[in-house]
Formats: sequence, C-alpha cells, structure tokens
Amino acid sequence: MHTARQNEIIQKALQLIDSNGIQGLTIKNLSKEIGISEPAIYRHFENKEDIIMSILHMFRQHSEQIMIQVSKKETVSEQMDVLFEQYMHSFQNNPALVAVIFSEELFRNEGAQRELTSAIIAKNMTQVTKMLEKGVQQGTIRNDIPCEHLAYMMLGSLRLFVKNWQLSGFQFPLIEKGRELISSIKTLIVR
Repeated sequence: MHTARQNEIIQKALQLIDSNGIQGLTIKNLSKEIGISEPAIYRHFENKEDIIMSILHMFRQHSEQIMIQVSKKETVSEQMDVLFEQYMHSFQNNPALVAVIFSEELFRNEGAQRELTSAIIAKNMTQVTKMLEKGVQQGTIRNDIPCEHLAYMMLGSLRLFVKNWQLSGFQFPLIEKGRELISSIKTLIVR
C-alpha cells in the first residue's frame, strides 16, 4: 500500500510519461511537476526504476481485479467481453499505462522490471487459457486449436490493438473499436 504522497508521485509520473514518453520521466522533471525537491521524492522512492516498479505492481493488482470481475460471469463469451471491456476502460482512463505496460523492450536490461512484467504476462496467459479450457469443456469454444494458442491470439490482439491506439495519438475510440475487435475474435473461436 502506498502513502498519499507516493500515490501523487505515481500519478504525476504517469502524466509525465503520457505527455513526454517514458524517457521524459526523470526525478528532476517529476520534482518540477509536483513542486517538491528531488530529495523529497527520494524519501518516497529509491529512484526512477522504483517508481516504474510501483506502476507495474499497481497494474498487476488491477489485472487481478479484472480477472475477479471476469470470473463472475457465467459464460466464456461474457468473460471475454468483460476482459476486453475492463482493459479498454483501464487504458482509456490512463493512456500512460500503455507506454509502461507495453514497453517490455525498455525493461530488457532491468531485471526486476523484466521479471515483474513477465510474471504479469504469464499470469494473464494462464488465467485466459484456463477460461478458454472451461469453454472447450462446456462445448462453447472451438476445440481444434490449443487453448494456449487462442489465449495468445486474444491477448496478442489486445496488445497490438492498444499499442496501435497509442501510436495513432489516441485517434480512435478505444472502447467502441475494442468491442468490435472482441466481437471479431469471438466469431473466430466461439462455437
């Protein structure tokens, strides 16, 4: 759990990333944005990487909450809708998350960030694969393609779609177009 000041620093960091890219997130820029000294930031976070780790932990917790919402739906088709809808709302409400979450290349040399990002991806893959396996058992998801491959298709499509939205300068309605995307995916895999 973060303190109020830590949450403020995280939110300002996300705003900086949103406006200037992840390279624009520096302790100096952050201190100017918040209106406190650099040493004051260091009292709350060890360094920039610590702030990014906090953002990743926040996203992991949010992903776990999304999966709880997904699990409350009875059919796999409804679960797929909720999964995409919740992630689309998350990114729509906080576009800077895209720059952090889908910047795995930036974490290549940062062991802890890379490991946490990998853990988030692995957990999401496992949960979506299990969701699809349940659909196969119920006869609602096609059984001629391994569920793990279907999960890659779903999550990979989500990632590419959201990244395209970011690269376009957020030029299309993410949630509306996301609904169209999940509808197309469901056409391919739901029986």
